[in-house]
This record gives sequence, C-alpha cells and structure tokens, in this order.
Amino acid sequence: MIPLCALGDGENGIIKKIGGKPDVKRHLEDIGFTIGDDVCVITEQNGNIIVKVKETRVAVSKEMAMKIYV
Repeated sequence: MIPLCALGDGENGIIKKIGGKPDVKRHLEDIGFTIGDDVCVITEQNGNIIVKVKETRVAVSKEMAMKIYV
C-alpha cells in the first residue's frame, strides 16, 4: 500500500485503507472516498491533488491524500 499522493498524473489505484481520526475518515467518505473504489490521479495543482473518484473530480490537499492508501 502507498499513499494516494505517491501516484503520478494519470495513474489509477484501488482504495485499500483510509487513515486518520474518525471525523477525517467520515469527511473523506462523504466526498466519495470509500474502500474498494477506483481512484485516478488527474493532476497536482497548488499543493492539491485532483482525482477522479466515482465519476467525480475532487481536489484534496496533500495532507488528506497521505491518509488515503491505494
């Protein structure tokens, strides 16, 4: 397992684990990050990582991306 931020532009992964405190986990699940789902890194801009998850583009900070393992 590697953190989401370790993937490069255009790389895909399957979410294996979501770390962090319960409120952080809940927030990530609310915006579409659930274990077992596919995720694709689109690009990195201004310290944020833009990903495609559940047919939606979402921007997360590098700090949040470190809590998502693929």
